[in-house]
Amino acid sequence: MLHLILYQPQIPQNTGNIGRLCAISRSRLHLIHPLGFKITDAALRRSGMDYWHSLDVHHHADWTTFTASKTRPHGHLWLLTTKATQTIWDTNFTDDDGLVFGNEGSGSPPWLHEAIGNDHRITIPQFNPALRSLNLSTAAGIATYEALRQCTARERASAVPAVLTQSPKGAAPT
Repeated sequence: MLHLILYQPQIPQNTGNIGRLCAISRSRLHLIHPLGFKITDAALRRSGMDYWHSLDVHHHADWTTFTASKTRPHGHLWLLTTKATQTIWDTNFTDDDGLVFGNEGSGSPPWLHEAIGNDHRITIPQFNPALRSLNLSTAAGIATYEALRQCTARERASAVPAVLTQSPKGAAPT
């Protein structure tokens, strides 16, 4: 299972879009508080987020609480940031990894960059350097589906019966 971790998100529409992404992709959503909005039943109904109650979502009071949680990812934590040189295409995602996203206003604080480390800071290739960055929910969608693509490709490859990967007797391997 893939985990998406939103560090103190500020815009409810982005969090709602990412929640739908998690529900569709069967990923777990972690919300690191404080949030810039309140999640109430009335607000969820008003915004059409009827799937929210079936979503695998976990709230954490702060980063320390998240890292101590039994529900946290047990794979790598990958910090998505514009301040990285390694791209999502150069990253080897595995099952139970976590994709960490900073908030819409200020991104991730410097201490979080340090905690994650240079080797686990990644970026989405940006072809127009004149623009600042992608929208949070757009970035989450791109990174999530790249990670899922890699994980499911490995699962499919390992499920291919050995007889289909062997050359017939006398044939040269291709």
